[in-house]
Amino acid sequence: MRWLTQLDISPGDPSMALTPSELSGILAERILVADGAMGTVLQARDVPPPYDRANLANPDAVLAVHAEYVCAGARLLETNTFGANAIKLAAFALDDRVEEINRRAVRLARAAAAGAGALVAGAIGPCGKALAPVGAVRPDLAEQAFREQAAALLEEGVDLIVLETFNDLDELRIAHRVVRDLADVAIVATKVFIEDGETLSGGLPGRVAAEVAAWDGVVAVGANCAIGPQRMLAVVRGMAEVCAAPLSAMPTPGLPQRIGNAIRYAVTPEYFARYARQLAEAGAGIIGGCCGTGPAHIEAIAGAVAEIRPVSREARERVVVREREAAERPAPSAAPSALRQKLGREYLTTVELDLPRGLDISRVLEGARALKERGVDMIDISDGARARLRMNATSVAHLVHEQTGVEVMVHFACRDRNLLAVQADLLGAHALGVRNILAVTGDPANIGDYPSATSVYDVDSVGLVRILRRFNEGIDLAGNGIGQPTSFTIAVAFDPLADDAEGERRRLQRKVEEGAEVVYTQPVFERRVLDVAVAACAEVGVPLLFGLLPLRSARHCEFMHNEVPGIRIPEGIRARMGELSEEDGRRYGLDVARQFLLDARSHTQGVYLMPPFGNHKVAEAVLRALA
Repeated sequence: MRWLTQLDISPGDPSMALTPSELSGILAERILVADGAMGTVLQARDVPPPYDRANLANPDAVLAVHAEYVCAGARLLETNTFGANAIKLAAFALDDRVEEINRRAVRLARAAAAGAGALVAGAIGPCGKALAPVGAVRPDLAEQAFREQAAALLEEGVDLIVLETFNDLDELRIAHRVVRDLADVAIVATKVFIEDGETLSGGLPGRVAAEVAAWDGVVAVGANCAIGPQRMLAVVRGMAEVCAAPLSAMPTPGLPQRIGNAIRYAVTPEYFARYARQLAEAGAGIIGGCCGTGPAHIEAIAGAVAEIRPVSREARERVVVREREAAERPAPSAAPSALRQKLGREYLTTVELDLPRGLDISRVLEGARALKERGVDMIDISDGARARLRMNATSVAHLVHEQTGVEVMVHFACRDRNLLAVQADLLGAHALGVRNILAVTGDPANIGDYPSATSVYDVDSVGLVRILRRFNEGIDLAGNGIGQPTSFTIAVAFDPLADDAEGERRRLQRKVEEGAEVVYTQPVFERRVLDVAVAACAEVGVPLLFGLLPLRSARHCEFMHNEVPGIRIPEGIRARMGELSEEDGRRYGLDVARQFLLDARSHTQGVYLMPPFGNHKVAEAVLRALA
C-alpha cells in the first residue's frame, strides 16, 4: 500500500461538521455502511495498546486500517479515539496528549476517507471508570474529559460525532450535553446491551431508544459491541417498535474466545452479511461492526445492503400503549423486612455476633437463639471486618435466619467484589431471604490476614446504596429488569468523630438521597458525640441506631481508644477502668453501657450493641436496662 503515503494528512476544517438535518437527509437516501473494529485489528497486527496512542506512534498502521475499510465499502469512518479521553489515557501517562492524539486521529481518518467521499465521525467512548456514586469518577471530571476530547475532534473537522459503547445512560447524557454545548453537530448515540434474552424481552432497548432519540441533535440511536448479529437484530427490532429515528447497529462477530493470549471471533463475513440485510430491513440506517470485525465483514455488509433503500417507518402505537400499560401496573414485590416495618414505630435492638474462623458457627446460632428469646429484634453479621478471613456473611445470615427465625442485618463490603459480583451476590442474598443490608466500603485488604490480596473497590458504600435502591425499583445498575423488585432495607454508617465533619455530613446526605433508610454509628461513649449523630440523622430524616460497646478491661479500653479509628473513650472512663481489677472492670463496663443506653434511648431510634468477642450473655446483661 505505498499509495497511502501520498494521502493528505493536513489539518482539517472545523466548518465541515454536518448539522443534524444534513445527516438526516443522508440517512433518508441510503444505508450508511460504517467501518469495523480498530483496536482488535491493530492488536492482530502487533500494535501495542493503548490503541489510541497508535495515532502518534504507529500512524501508518492506523491509516492502513482506515483505507482498507474504505476499499471494503465503508462510507462512515470512526476516528481511532474510542478511549482518547484524559481519564482513560491517564493510565498510560498520556493524559497530557489528549488534544494531539485526537487531532491526529481525525487527520488520519480524513486522509483515508477523502478519495471515496466517506464521512468521518469523531468517536467518543465512556471515560473508562464508573461515575460516582457507583465509582470514583466525579461527573464534573467526566464532563471535563469529554469536553477536552470533543473540542479537539470538532476543531479538527469531523463530520459528526458518534457516542458509542456507553453502558451508563447518565454518562451518555453528560457526553451528549458536552457535544451540544460545543457545536450544532449531528450525533449518533449508541448503548451496549448485554447478551441476555431477558433484557431484550423486557423492552430495555426500546425504552433507551425512545429517550435518547428525543435528545437535541441526536440523529440516530442504536447499539454496538457485546452482542452478535442475531441479538443485535432483536435489539434493533425492539427499538424500531417505539422509535421512528434512524437506527445504528454495530454488532460483534459473535462471542469472543480466548486462544492463547489472543481473542478470536468465529462469525464469518457471510453470516454477518445475512444479518446486515435483516438489520437494514428492520430499520437500521447505519450498519457496521465492532470488536472482532475486520474489512472482510464490512465488505460483506456493503454488498448485502447495496440495493436496499432506507426503511421509512413510524413507531407502532400499539407497542407504546402496551409498554405504557405495563409501566402503570406495579410489579409484584417481595415482602418487606420486619426491620422496615418496625422503623419509627418501636425502639430497636440489634446485636452483632462475631464469626469464627473455619466452619463451626454453632456459637453464633446459640447466641442468636438466646437473644431472640430475650426479645432482640435483629442480629448483625459483619462482612470480613478488618479484612480477616471469615465465612461468607450472607451464608451465615441465611443459616441464622433459617434455623433461629431471628432477622439478620448483613454488613456488605465493597472491598472483595467487582461491580458484577456485587450485584450477583446481592441478588443471591435476596433469594436466600436476606432483606437487610448495611452498605460499607470495607477495610483495605492489606491490613488483614492476606496483605497481598487485592482490594477491588469498584464501588464504595454510596454506590452500593444506589445499586440496592435500583434493585428495589426492579432494575439493575444498567437498567436491565430483574424480574421483580427486591425488598432490601438499606442501612449505612455515619462517623460522628470524622476529621472532616462537614464532609461526613454531606456524604450521609448523598447516601440518603440514593436510598438509605437507617443509620448506624461506631461505638459512642459521650453524649456530645451522640448529639452530632442525632443532629445529622434528624437533618436528613432517617432513624439512628447508635453503636454501644461494653468495655471489659483497661487493656480493652486503651486499645479501642488509641488504635481503632472512629472511637473515642472519655478520659474519665479510661482512668477509672485503669484502677479496677479485671472482674470489677467488666462490671464497670456493663454499668457504663447500661447507663448510656438509658440516656440515649429518648434521642435515638435503636441501639446497635457490639459485645466483646460476640458474647451474647454480655449483650443480654446490657439490654436488661431496657426491661
